Amino acid sequence: MVINFWYQLTADLSWRIAIGCTTFAVVLGARIDKSGGQVKTQVAIIGGGPSGLLLSQLLHTRGIDSVVLERKTKDYVLGRIRAGVLEQGLVGLMEQAGCADRMHAEGFVHDGTLISYQDQTFRIDFGGHTGTPVMVYGQTEVTRDLYQVREAANGKIEYNVEDVIIHNADGDRPFVTYTVAGDARRVDCDFVAGCDGFHGVSRKTIPQDVRREYEKVYPFGWLGILSETPPVNHELIYANSPRGFALCSMRNEKLSRYYIQCSLDDHPENWTDDAFWAELRRRIPKDHADKLVTGPSIEKSIAPLRSFVTEPMRWGRLFLCGDAAHIVPPTGAKGLNTAASDVHYLYTALRDFYENASDAGIDAYSQKALARVWKAERFSWWFSSLMHRYPDQSDFDLKIQIAELEFLKSNTAAQKAMAENYVGLPYER
Repeated sequence: MVINFWYQLTADLSWRIAIGCTTFAVVLGARIDKSGGQVKTQVAIIGGGPSGLLLSQLLHTRGIDSVVLERKTKDYVLGRIRAGVLEQGLVGLMEQAGCADRMHAEGFVHDGTLISYQDQTFRIDFGGHTGTPVMVYGQTEVTRDLYQVREAANGKIEYNVEDVIIHNADGDRPFVTYTVAGDARRVDCDFVAGCDGFHGVSRKTIPQDVRREYEKVYPFGWLGILSETPPVNHELIYANSPRGFALCSMRNEKLSRYYIQCSLDDHPENWTDDAFWAELRRRIPKDHADKLVTGPSIEKSIAPLRSFVTEPMRWGRLFLCGDAAHIVPPTGAKGLNTAASDVHYLYTALRDFYENASDAGIDAYSQKALARVWKAERFSWWFSSLMHRYPDQSDFDLKIQIAELEFLKSNTAAQKAMAENYVGLPYER
């Protein structure tokens, strides 16, 4: 409680002290040296995407102060197109953060998904096997809701930050330096949360002789389009086709997201909209292909597929969250959800530190987070292997793949295992 006293006091008071030529301002827990662009906070969060914003807001609900540093603009972050299948764990975190109302009003609750292969289609019943659904709600909308609640709380978010360097992460007094429009700035903090993605500075701050990286690069990508058309089905369709994988997804009743497996050396400009729709029809079940509503694409891109994990996810007072520590192929939509589970473990650990003066949570963070990450990696790898055509697949491999699909179609235990993984494994306490 003593640790948090200064921040609790400054949450209620705004004051200024003039010392010589330097003016200090304390507002809502952030101490700013105006002459040098220096800020004092409890948690410095690198990255203003959904994981960084969610962590910041959850900490705010417990009176723990944070500053978020984002290298792009808010509009740029909101312009990113990402998957939108949310596990119940993430739904619960949004509720704890106080920004779940629009998600519950506009999101789609899905109790199952369809899987097709050859001329067969079967359904995995999430509700029947687990009693738990998933929520279809775009990641852009999740981020928008988090921005709204952080701004309403006067949360400190810096945009267009450059030259970020994390200092003394393995010591007791870490700090972060950066520039905005050429002006040098600094954040002094107790902890640093690296939510800045695969290409960010956080993971690279951990010395190479400390971290170990594991990676699998898949020999294909996903060509995806977004179109202002009604979804072809009220639940997602995953299709294994001799021509390659396809996925029918959605954002809302009038906005659909479709994907087809493509070569890694392909380019979006090689595909007209008509060519994409024709190829999609060839890969999905005929009864759905016949009722597919097509239209102009409003976004078209190719995403490579990769499995990646770095260990450990903690070095001193630096913690990695989300894509900074791990990446999954999009099959099964685990990317945002594994980031959310990291946020859960880190938020819980920091609460334990500030509210109970305990290091137990932060000491266990990496082990707990990685245990769940590797299970999500396994599921995403398995589902990707099941649904895609690989360039080096032999006739034997294809027969095994079909046998696996037949087994999944006919075996209740296999369906239950898939459903449990798809809706999200529980967070370890």
